[in-house]
Amino acid sequence: MTPIAVDALLCLQVFQVLFLAFHDWVPLGRLNDVKAAREADSFGRLITVTVVSTLPFAIGLEASFYYAGTAYPGWLWMYLEISYAVLFVGQLRAWWLPYLIHPELVRAARYQILFGKTHAFLPTRNGIRPNTLHVILHATTLSTLILLGFIA
Repeated sequence: MTPIAVDALLCLQVFQVLFLAFHDWVPLGRLNDVKAAREADSFGRLITVTVVSTLPFAIGLEASFYYAGTAYPGWLWMYLEISYAVLFVGQLRAWWLPYLIHPELVRAARYQILFGKTHAFLPTRNGIRPNTLHVILHATTLSTLILLGFIA
């Protein structure tokens, strides 16, 4: 495992953990709409969703920092591969399948409320327009999986 690959893996993980932890809480101009998130979901639900979606990746990141400079144990490789694969499948299911293949009217309506005012560069399809920040997250997740495959 090269130091550059490990550094890249750590950077990708840091970005994803920060994204998952803060994208519904910290205003980022037109990249997100914190007000819409607060109007669509209760404070308790936002807290729960943030913790549940961030914790598995924060654990993987912490373990990656702990073992940085040494060979990662097998369990950590498996943990990272499985957790990021599950995240990517969730991203495909939540965004790309409804966008590209089959319409989901309820999801499209919710996404319009949550992300309708955010920056997007892709055209609307099936009532969904992936916003720029989520496209960046999904590209980062895919890059993490590719890097994990390359290192393994």
